[in-house]
Amino acid sequence: TTTTTTTITITMLLLIFLLSLSFQPHRAVSAHCTTTTATKTFQKCMTLPSQQASIAWTYHPHNATLHTVFFGTFISPSGWVGWGINPTSAGMTGTRALITFPDPNSGQLVLLPYILDTTVKLQRSQLLSRPLDIHLLSSFATRMATAHNGASIEIHATLKLVPNKTKIHIVWNRGLYIQGYSPTIHPTTISDLSSITTIDVLSGTKAAKHDNIFRTLKFVHGVINAVSWGILLPIGAVTARYLRQALLGPAWFYGHAGVQLFAFFLGIVGFAIGILLGELSPGRVYGLHRKLGFAAFCLGGLQTLALLFRPKTTNKFRKYWKSYHHFVGYACVVLGVVNVFQGFEVMGESRSYAKLGYCLSLSTLIGVCIALEVNSWVIFCRKAKEDKLRREGLIGGSDKGSGSSHS
Repeated sequence: TTTTTTTITITMLLLIFLLSLSFQPHRAVSAHCTTTTATKTFQKCMTLPSQQASIAWTYHPHNATLHTVFFGTFISPSGWVGWGINPTSAGMTGTRALITFPDPNSGQLVLLPYILDTTVKLQRSQLLSRPLDIHLLSSFATRMATAHNGASIEIHATLKLVPNKTKIHIVWNRGLYIQGYSPTIHPTTISDLSSITTIDVLSGTKAAKHDNIFRTLKFVHGVINAVSWGILLPIGAVTARYLRQALLGPAWFYGHAGVQLFAFFLGIVGFAIGILLGELSPGRVYGLHRKLGFAAFCLGGLQTLALLFRPKTTNKFRKYWKSYHHFVGYACVVLGVVNVFQGFEVMGESRSYAKLGYCLSLSTLIGVCIALEVNSWVIFCRKAKEDKLRREGLIGGSDKGSGSSHS
């Protein structure tokens, strides 16, 4: 009994230790920025946080003119690359964009203007080229290699900004193919959904306060939920199944309830941070992750409320309550673990050390469960055999008597 309790305690500490070591803030891999092109040299440049993109520019405050070049890459031979400015907010909807792609007929590179309105975001209609309602003085695109997967592209533009308004919202993206002259929807990975930033063209700095807060919240959200829903809740279930046999009295119940309540209240914090992240990123939709999170949270709440309505052992409804408690509890554990893996996909950590650490933690817990389950069945079979022999009179007083005659 002591061995079982010690094993579960050591396992719990080991799993949390492995998980805390493996989680590191995700840093996107991006291109180095440059201020020099084949035709022009710019004053400032900045590496953008996704898609290996960057931007360079020269700003003239006396007439509010901005000369800029965007550096991007194609992801398919018939794909598109786009860059634009949103004059109202840091989001895709409302962006005035310049999108370049190979002409479907001639194969030559074309650059066309587009306005991204709500109908485009909801995919109610095709994205059609139309004149921009901002003061675009000139624009052109050049490719640094043949337009194939990974080929670099430059989109040059000269704009006249509103005087004394030097902060602009930059939006960029790329897609796999076009239909006629209509770019199709871009991929929806975390990198593609994070292609928005705000820069000050006068100082050359990025409005990183919001980005830093968002990145920190996302990291905390991932760690808390991985520990609570993905580690502590399964440990609580293991505690109920195996400590019941190892500890006398209600100690196993207090251990089980304590771990589960702590995990759930920790999960509430992670859930609340997830809601806040959704409010801070209205352009990003993670349907499956969100639905699984709500389902796990509701089941966890039902389990917590079930403690308030726990019938006594002599109550005739006790067996129904136990069936409900087991079903909802195991469903909550399964949904929590599945959603942790879904969270790794959403955060772009599908091949990270964080996911490896979580997999090692979960594998260790599963291994301990298998060992404890085998041990439980061995003890059960041994006791069943002893009970059978005792009923048949083969052990007990007759064994003792035969033992004394032989001595």
